[in-house]
Amino acid sequence: MSTLTADLDIDAIRAEFPVLDQEVGGHPLAYLDSAASSQKPTAVIDAISNYYRHNHANVHRGVHHLSQTATVAFENARKALASFLNAPTDRDIVFTRGTTEAINLVANTWGQANIGSGDEIIVSHMEHHSNIVPWQMLCQRTGAILKVIPVLDDGTLDMDAYAALLNDRTKLVGVVHVSNSLGTVNPVADIIRLAHDVGAVVLLDGAQATPHTRVDVTALDVDFYALSAHKMYGPTGIGALYGRSSLLESMPPWEGGGDMIKNVSFDGTTYAPPPAKFEAGTPNIAGTVGLHAAIDWMNRVGVDAIAAHEHRLLTYGTELLSEIPALRILGTAPNKAGVITFTFGDAHPHDVGTLLNEMGIAIRTGHHCTEPLWARFGVPATARASFAAYSTLDEVDRLAAGLRKAGRMLGA
Repeated sequence: MSTLTADLDIDAIRAEFPVLDQEVGGHPLAYLDSAASSQKPTAVIDAISNYYRHNHANVHRGVHHLSQTATVAFENARKALASFLNAPTDRDIVFTRGTTEAINLVANTWGQANIGSGDEIIVSHMEHHSNIVPWQMLCQRTGAILKVIPVLDDGTLDMDAYAALLNDRTKLVGVVHVSNSLGTVNPVADIIRLAHDVGAVVLLDGAQATPHTRVDVTALDVDFYALSAHKMYGPTGIGALYGRSSLLESMPPWEGGGDMIKNVSFDGTTYAPPPAKFEAGTPNIAGTVGLHAAIDWMNRVGVDAIAAHEHRLLTYGTELLSEIPALRILGTAPNKAGVITFTFGDAHPHDVGTLLNEMGIAIRTGHHCTEPLWARFGVPATARASFAAYSTLDEVDRLAAGLRKAGRMLGA
């Protein structure tokens, strides 16, 4: 099908992704693993290449032309991301290596300075390991207590249980905006409001939200928001933390080195204001250029149009896969992003993924960095298909046909 909606020409979009024009095992590649990492359009690839070919130099402080050009590109990427998130100012955007580093930054700065023995941190049962382990480590260092919001059978959060967990000892709530494993879109506005009612700070893991939905950090009134470029059609190794200005200003630095200082002497050091205070060393300049290009690409295609396209794929795929005997979809929340996670009888997900790969179909198998979640559902691993702007109905048909064939081969 060439056009899924009047607003989104899928053939034209796919032509912008060179990696999709290849075969695997003699079959056209059907890439259904975008939740792990999305593919990159030519606009992003060309922007990075052009930067290295024509504009590379280290940023800030350089008086020569290339340094000034690179600095402008670097800071323009910050402005573009601030606009994309509707942040109050670009000074609230700290570049990191990705969501994981952004969360660790908060845990090791704001958390270390503000959380002590007996204080409580709340996360949910559906969190990615990146939003569990840093808080566990902080609790081990400080004597704080980690509390967990339960997940209901349909993959939604138990909001009544969440409300009951909140109290005057709650210092931080860290919750995923969109689950990478279940696709659940959490009621983050309610989560934030309830946390603020008891004086807690809220961090949202936005890695899976920013590629699929419009995010407005000002409207949400969120304190911290973490994201990764490689989930949203940008390069790997670059991401960002949005932080409320007052919090960033009060937080101590995490890493010491160049660019995060104001003055250095052997008698002591004074630090630069945010965001520089948290960006020690030579940054991933090319990565920010690629992120800027990805944001421009998403804005050109239309975030709402992408979301509508993926929702149609999700609805169609859910109906189609639900007809396959022995296939069990995990995560049936009424508000979901474009993720279908499933088990297939007694077949191991790795075997399913291997057979699909031989048919040119790429999915993700394993625990998806959410081991506690799958322990709650009583399964060691699952298979996951995930969609993006370039995904098609034909690929969903191929997935269903491939699963039926794999089921016959595996006796599922």
